[in-house]
Amino acid sequence: MLTAESLVGARVHIVGIGGAGMSGLALLLVEMGARVSGSDAVGSAVLDHLRDRGVTVHVGHDRGHGVGADVVSWSPAVARDNVEVASAVANGAVPFSRAEILARLGQSSRIIGLTGTHGKTTATSMMAHVMNAAGRDCSRLLGAPVLGLGDNGHWGDGDLILEVDESYGTFSLLSPFALGVLNVEADHLDHYGSLELLERAFAALIDRTTGPVVVWADDPGIVRVVTMLHRTVVVAGTTPEASWRVDAVQLSRQGANFRITHGDEEMVIALCVTGAHNVANASVVAVLAREFGLGTGDIVRGLAAFKGAPRRFQYRGSWRGIDVYEDYAHLPGEITATIEATRSAGYQRIGVVFQPHRVTRTLNLNDAFATAFDGAARLVVTDIYTAGEPNPTGVTGEFLVRAMIERQSQAPVAYCPSLDHVVDVVEAWHDDVDVILFLGAGNVADVAPRLPGGLD
Repeated sequence: MLTAESLVGARVHIVGIGGAGMSGLALLLVEMGARVSGSDAVGSAVLDHLRDRGVTVHVGHDRGHGVGADVVSWSPAVARDNVEVASAVANGAVPFSRAEILARLGQSSRIIGLTGTHGKTTATSMMAHVMNAAGRDCSRLLGAPVLGLGDNGHWGDGDLILEVDESYGTFSLLSPFALGVLNVEADHLDHYGSLELLERAFAALIDRTTGPVVVWADDPGIVRVVTMLHRTVVVAGTTPEASWRVDAVQLSRQGANFRITHGDEEMVIALCVTGAHNVANASVVAVLAREFGLGTGDIVRGLAAFKGAPRRFQYRGSWRGIDVYEDYAHLPGEITATIEATRSAGYQRIGVVFQPHRVTRTLNLNDAFATAFDGAARLVVTDIYTAGEPNPTGVTGEFLVRAMIERQSQAPVAYCPSLDHVVDVVEAWHDDVDVILFLGAGNVADVAPRLPGGLD
């Protein structure tokens, strides 16, 4: 049986090791004492970093790469019958998915999880800072490095702070000790089949959680999920129903200030990041930390130390006097939140370059995408970043543009099939915008440094 103890000294081979989730797992396993190897289809800076940390990394798949491994794991984007996985198993490796490994780690460490269809990486990073401020060397696993702390995968001597991911049903094997639920929005419907089944999966996760669960009451998806539960939860939010009430919210380009009250108890939070979505993320983190026993002072100091997460409203520079940001937003709710955060930072004329992510998401959520950009002054949609998904009907980003036009979206929108031509479109906007957002989970932000004259 695979346990945390049995991984010490074992050789673990990971196919698809360059992805956000698998690279973090590799780093965590290295710090545990495992001997880690892996492969990915193409080279990247992530692979270079893994090599620097002692991981044996191959570019390209080959049946010989995993020979001699004790355990083989694979990214959800990699087929179970991948030649490298199959060869490793044939040569004696025990196959474990990432979810199965996490479930085993959860048997030896308490899992403190943050979940939701968006905001997980940000909130998990916030929790890592809070635990650090409390002097706790917790393990962590999330989708991006934690600015100011280090890698996205770390094995410590305390609880495991985990970004609990709903994609591909990954969280179905987990039973956290404590859980913060940020939001529930339609996504991954190719796996779940419907929004109701996705919400039921979140409800099942909450019911399996053995300790405190904190939910954000302002989110309509969470409101529906709560009606499905067989247990009580702690409610945080700005609504009267919230037992932990969030108010006195002030947003600016410099950050966000707000207050959380619960009876006679009060926490006054100052963040270095702006946006109502970050107020929600931080509130759930703060209340969850308080519910499992951390002090108010540690929570306030930890959240103040959070400087943002990579690719989350990340400032890329100034172009001819116009500020340029990159954001990972690729769901309708994320896009709306990012545009609102941009406005709360003081920008009025917002230009957006959006790259749709995955074919199934584009097809399933086109109605929601049609109104997600209403706060933008200018909008261009590129072709789809498929992330390896098949595209049998040849759908393109123009599918979304047509949906926006049919639904009379408030944002003037155009379709630009090639990233190479986005530069010309953006240059034509120059006098009509005072900020440019590159939004998407693919490679759309690669355009930013190619703007004429470069970024300052």
